[in-house]
Amino acid sequence: MASMSDLVFLLLIFFMLTSTLVAPSAIQLLLPSSDSRQVAHQTVTVYLNAERQLFLEEDPVDIELLKTGLTSRLAGQTEAAIVLRSDHSVPVQYIVNVIDAVEELNKQLDTRYRVILATQPHRR
Repeated sequence: MASMSDLVFLLLIFFMLTSTLVAPSAIQLLLPSSDSRQVAHQTVTVYLNAERQLFLEEDPVDIELLKTGLTSRLAGQTEAAIVLRSDHSVPVQYIVNVIDAVEELNKQLDTRYRVILATQPHRR
């Protein structure tokens, strides 16, 4: 009969071998394409182009002007959907900067604004 240490050793070898087969860095992300057909009610649209320029609707803004523009456009609303339309080549950090700005507004104004990343359907 096998001892307990032999069984533990075999389990250790099994998990070590199977964990090396998983390659998390091999996942290819093709954002912002999506098969989702869910349409959000859009209150305000923020654009982030390939040159990493921000636009609130059609007006060019920086992060600080984005916050003041959102505050004025969403005045009196406690819940709103902010649709972020970003070029697929924009680094994620720029998208996170917009989300952080909205979260900062949520804390300051005690609101529940949501940022929704707009995607396009996959091309087939």
